[in-house]
Amino acid sequence: MATHDITAQHGGGPPVACALTPADLAAQATRWRQLAAQAMTERTETGYGLRLTFRTQPSVADELRRLAAVENQCCPWATWTVETGAQQTVLDVRSTGDGITTLHTMFTGLDPGPAASCG
Repeated sequence: MATHDITAQHGGGPPVACALTPADLAAQATRWRQLAAQAMTERTETGYGLRLTFRTQPSVADELRRLAAVENQCCPWATWTVETGAQQTVLDVRSTGDGITTLHTMFTGLDPGPAASCG
C-alpha cells in the first residue's frame, strides 16, 4: 500500500501520512462528502485536533463508524472516535504535534447537510 505524505514526523510517533492508495483515498473522500451532505451539522477545530458533529440517525452513526475505522488504519498518527448521543453523533479526532496541524487542514471543504425539519 502506498503512503501519501501529508506532513512531517510528529513527536517521535508514526509519520503524519495517509496509507491509502490514490483510488482508496478518492473513494474515502467521496464517502465523507456524502455523509457530510446528508447529516453533518458542525466542524470544530480543537486544541487536540478536530470534532465533526452529525445529526443522530442509525445509518449516519453506522457509516461514521465505518469511515473512522478506515481512518484509524490508514492514519495511525491520530485517534478517530465516534460517540452517539440522543441529539448528535460526534467524531472526535485527536493527535499531537504536527498531527494537530494536519487535522486542522482536513475536512475544510465538507458542506454541512440541510437543517433537520421540524414536523
